[in-house]
Amino acid sequence: MLLEHDPAHAFVPYPGVELPHAADGPLAGLTFAVKDLFDVAGYPTSGGNPHVLALSGIKTRNAPVVQQLLDAGARCLGKTITDELAFSISGINAHFGAPLNGGAPERITGGSSSGSAAAVSNGLVDFALGSDTGGSVRCPASHCGLFGLRPTHGRISLEACLDLAPSFDTCGFFTRDAATFARVGSVLLGEDDAPLPASPRLLTPTDGWGLLDPQVVDVLHPALERIEALFGPSLPVEMAPQGFEPNYWAFRYIQGHEAWQSDGELIEKHGLVLGPGVGERFQWSKAVTDAQCEQAWTVLRQVTAALTELLGSDGVMVLPTMPDVAPLRSADEAALEDYRNKSIMLLSLAGLSGFPQLSMPLARRNGAPLGLSLLGPAGSDRSLVAMAERIAGQS
Repeated sequence: MLLEHDPAHAFVPYPGVELPHAADGPLAGLTFAVKDLFDVAGYPTSGGNPHVLALSGIKTRNAPVVQQLLDAGARCLGKTITDELAFSISGINAHFGAPLNGGAPERITGGSSSGSAAAVSNGLVDFALGSDTGGSVRCPASHCGLFGLRPTHGRISLEACLDLAPSFDTCGFFTRDAATFARVGSVLLGEDDAPLPASPRLLTPTDGWGLLDPQVVDVLHPALERIEALFGPSLPVEMAPQGFEPNYWAFRYIQGHEAWQSDGELIEKHGLVLGPGVGERFQWSKAVTDAQCEQAWTVLRQVTAALTELLGSDGVMVLPTMPDVAPLRSADEAALEDYRNKSIMLLSLAGLSGFPQLSMPLARRNGAPLGLSLLGPAGSDRSLVAMAERIAGQS
């Protein structure tokens, strides 16, 4: 860590390593942090677990996405805390602590990219890398008042990054403002193969919005109206025409099966001590059957086909990122698990389809940030970033 002081408890307290970076480039003058799933030369990679840290050793090369940012002129200030093995969206790590939410200090950051979101929301860096499997960029972006992108699956390299569920894992990033978000996106995303039109079709999923309490809808609705003023009236659609339960279980079974394939041997061989919630999720994942997984893949293919048809090449869905503002830091594990399960209903569509989703900090409730998302067709990432810039300019 190269910061003299970390009031947000966002960084893993590794000895600082000054990484060479280009003297100029599109990201010159910007600082960034890296979630401790990605390899960074001179640092270990812990995945948020002390046993994994002990096994890691010091890495000798940067993950390609980290090198890409350094080559573009950005300066890396260190590695940030992640929820344990990235299998949580609470932002609370039983071993390394709970980073501070810069948008609502009395509330959780959300995870598993908790430290990255804390570092950006507290102004310690200009942007940060995270990863998103089930919502680990979108959730903390909404909770901390940040722009955050889960890109099209496979668009940004995950080489030299610890796996959780490879069919869903993505590399995303956070910023406080839309202009910086676009600068980082220009480096990491490249150009869209099939850009969205200047005025895409807006779609509002009535079933997704229906998951929210009326008070939450009320505070998000003015942001939706601002978006419609820019791009035209939205059309009502359904994001889960067969109901949310099939999507929920399809996501959980595939994620769980792959999480156990990624980490089960490590957990059992070395007797990893896992924190509350994470340990129970891995034990549940161990019990996922081949039959459950096979049915889940059938649902995934159906969801992807339906969403591909619904969005076409010009459709963008406008949906709440999360069901509400972040829970209080004092919430117990049962309350956090209930919130997580409700969140999966909204978050799983992008995961199952592999389509990009961008959360924008457009509302507040009870003094805390609340995000609204754009979900577009596969490969429309830069177009969504451009839309977010226009929307932010009208806020």
